[in-house]
Amino acid sequence: MIHTHRLARFDDLPAIVAIYNSTVASRQVTADTEPVSVASRHSWFLEHTPDKRPLWVAEQAGQVIGWLSYSNFYGRPAYSGTAELSIYLHEEARGKGLGRYFLKQAMDYAPQLAIHTLLGFIFGHNVPSLALFESFDFARWATMPRVATLDGVERDLIILGKRVA
Repeated sequence: MIHTHRLARFDDLPAIVAIYNSTVASRQVTADTEPVSVASRHSWFLEHTPDKRPLWVAEQAGQVIGWLSYSNFYGRPAYSGTAELSIYLHEEARGKGLGRYFLKQAMDYAPQLAIHTLLGFIFGHNVPSLALFESFDFARWATMPRVATLDGVERDLIILGKRVA
């Protein structure tokens, strides 16, 4: 499968939210326990500016099949060179190399955004996402034991990091 991406447009937001919401029930990817609304994600979308914290989408046959976002880490100026990456894929796009494509593109593009450090915040039971980041030599920088409770089950959060510039 050939992968390309582009900057997300505001009219992509319903598809972005639908992909995000498709992961809620699995309790493996997000700490949200209920689907979010498109309206609730407006300000989040606007925080993703192309020059500092872009939001990318991949399409297939004119449909958004995945997205990647760079987000601020901790929101203080001294951390501006560090960004958290989030990758969400449509169910039918998983396991076909799109996550690898997005992560590689994000690593390569980070220096153009003045980002030297990339982070992934991944649940300890999300084996596919941990394997993806570790396959690109992200290291486990922190384990936050049992910080999330999903359906009564306490879950670990793993912070993976990598210097890219």
